[in-house]
Amino acid sequence: MGTAFKLFTVSGIAIRMHITFPLILIWAAIQFGLLAGTGWVGAWFGVIVVTLLFVIVTLHELGHSYAALFYGVPVKQIVLLPIGGVAQLKEIPENPTQEFVIAIAGPAVNFGLAIILGLIAWAFNIAILNPIDVLEGLERITFTQIFTYVFIYNIFLALFNLLPAFPMDGGRVLRALLATRLEYSRATSISASVGRGMAWLLGLWGFLGGGFFLIIIAFFIYIGASQEEAQVKTRSLLRGYTVADAYSRQARTLPPESTLGDAIQLTLTSLQACFPVCDGQRLVGMLTYPRLVESLNKYDVNTPIADVMLRDVEAVAPDDDLFAVQAKLQTSQLDTLPVMDNGRFLGIITSRDINEIYRLLSIDPDIITMRRRNWDADNRFDAF
Repeated sequence: MGTAFKLFTVSGIAIRMHITFPLILIWAAIQFGLLAGTGWVGAWFGVIVVTLLFVIVTLHELGHSYAALFYGVPVKQIVLLPIGGVAQLKEIPENPTQEFVIAIAGPAVNFGLAIILGLIAWAFNIAILNPIDVLEGLERITFTQIFTYVFIYNIFLALFNLLPAFPMDGGRVLRALLATRLEYSRATSISASVGRGMAWLLGLWGFLGGGFFLIIIAFFIYIGASQEEAQVKTRSLLRGYTVADAYSRQARTLPPESTLGDAIQLTLTSLQACFPVCDGQRLVGMLTYPRLVESLNKYDVNTPIADVMLRDVEAVAPDDDLFAVQAKLQTSQLDTLPVMDNGRFLGIITSRDINEIYRLLSIDPDIITMRRRNWDADNRFDAF
């Protein structure tokens, strides 16, 4: 995530802060200071307690992360956003038990913290105040006030995350429970529908006076539920299919000595926008359309493409899983990847190719079987 900055690393997991994160601190200062009528004291109080709450959010996400690592699921990073934190796992396991444990681990951390904080309050005789009364007549910041807010909102964070709505933990818990009885995609569809219904209720509450922040959360939940359902549906349809079922075998290539002018000419005379750069059958780079446009703004048309091409593009193999390749295209922010087999260039796979396969599978899976037969026939003819 290019708009997030690394803060530190825990057990090999990078903790990053999104560039928009300071917005929540500004909101806290306004909410606790200006709107509550407590001035600068309230503003500083808001910044302090929200900062501490995001420490708890980080621990919450680490709970998910350690549970995922226990099951061998790699964790890419944890990103802190104005509306919370996200532990980005390489994949969500479809095993209901594993998903349940990973999902419940975050709230479990919060409940564990609540027990620890409760014991501290009991041992040191720390009073738990009414959080509404804390801001009334706030003239100075005390430890008891801060402790009260952190204690109460830590529990609130756990309970709110257990609402049965994607992308919150409760949505994944619900899906895991349903998946013990139903097919995974069906369990996802039901959970997503419940999540969208929850989003409408939260949004209505926000419009009726619950606050603008509730409306933002409702929007986030609605989009998250729809994306989760679409992703699982796509993975379900693409399961069992590989790059060999979708890639373009007649892709045009360019030699390294070609110029930007040659690339422009080939772009205009073909339907292809991204060109593998090959030295014989050996792939040496890729010239993407954005890279071509960027280079034309800096150099003249006689510049060799070897000077501007991308050299670190990761190729895929014909037997690679199609859904995994789609995810790789998204994370690499590329529209095209080269297809290689034992060091030999075979063609390209694009987002458009995968979308075409998805549409065909949505209509009739037998169409792909027919395509496979045609390709096999072509290969036998060529070999003969």
